[in-house]
Amino acid sequence: MDPHASDRPIEPEFLDDLPAVGDGSGLSHDPLFHIEELQLAFRNRGMPLEALRYPITPTGLHYLLTHFDIPYGDAASWRLSVGGLVRRPLAFSLDDLKARPTVSMPVTMECGGNGRALFEPRSLSQPWLLEAIGTAEWTGTPLRGVLEEAGVADAAVELVFTGIDWGIQGGVVQPYQRSLTGEEAMREEVLLAWGMNGEPLQPQHGAPLRLVVPGWFGMTSVKWLATIEAVAEPFEGYQMINTYRYTQTADDIGDPVTLLRPRALMIPPGIPDFASRLRVVQRGPVTLTGRAWAGRPGVARVEVSADGGATWRDATLEEPVGRHAWRGWSCEWDAAPGDHTLLVRATDGDGNTQPLEQEWNYQGMGNNMVQRVPVRVV
Repeated sequence: MDPHASDRPIEPEFLDDLPAVGDGSGLSHDPLFHIEELQLAFRNRGMPLEALRYPITPTGLHYLLTHFDIPYGDAASWRLSVGGLVRRPLAFSLDDLKARPTVSMPVTMECGGNGRALFEPRSLSQPWLLEAIGTAEWTGTPLRGVLEEAGVADAAVELVFTGIDWGIQGGVVQPYQRSLTGEEAMREEVLLAWGMNGEPLQPQHGAPLRLVVPGWFGMTSVKWLATIEAVAEPFEGYQMINTYRYTQTADDIGDPVTLLRPRALMIPPGIPDFASRLRVVQRGPVTLTGRAWAGRPGVARVEVSADGGATWRDATLEEPVGRHAWRGWSCEWDAAPGDHTLLVRATDGDGNTQPLEQEWNYQGMGNNMVQRVPVRVV
């Protein structure tokens, strides 16, 4: 039982009166942002792009998205229950999980809505630009071992992961829930994580326990995890069916958002103008650097353009920070006086390249069009 959920039912009449703005249920052509969008932006945060310098993102710079409230999870009394279609329902304390085999791995995590504010029109939700990204070293125990101990029945087709963070979205009272197929949940890299960058999880990152699913967009890595349930039918909760979909209209079911798309980002060179963020660079040789990532295929190539995309040069790639993490890139540029637009794009191991212009979708998901960096060379 979630101690933070109200014991009183929510009256249906109340739900009918809730505003739609900020719920991702509308679009805007207005270049100014709604107060509800600003409200979401102040509650969440992106990683400043200059933090791409760090192979492992410091915890305080890692991107953050909280759907509802940050619940309080007491580590001493925390329990994870595993049930549904299993032969042996189980319950674990945090100490129980820590006594199991433990691994630490760097994982690049990106929000499915990264780049939403760059669409025209844009979906009225968290107004991400490019900064909903980070790479942390997560510590936990493989989910696979827990599921094997519970003995997931052959009749189970999905595992449903439920956190204790409750709220209302789309007129639906819900805890945050996502599901994975049995095949995905049993992948060796999927973790039940209690540590981040060598420290216990912080409350905003899901303490005391969260799911970490490498290769997938971040919405899959359920925070404040309390329940895992094996079910016989595909889970049709709100966060699976009504959002995190590539749709064209409000009523379109679309395709689900799943694995990370290829993306490269550049550390903005030079120094910024305070308001416009225009970069000012001194003429002469400049080393452009950044990070690139993709889903499971990994990054095979990064290219840089210094003339707005007319021509491209291959960047030099570093080794990945980890099997499921980004890799650094660098490229030399002879900066001549004037105004320039720098572009960078990644290609993954399956040959998928970032587009110059992103195909629009209603919810503003998976926008991985190339980064454009306006620069004035003086």
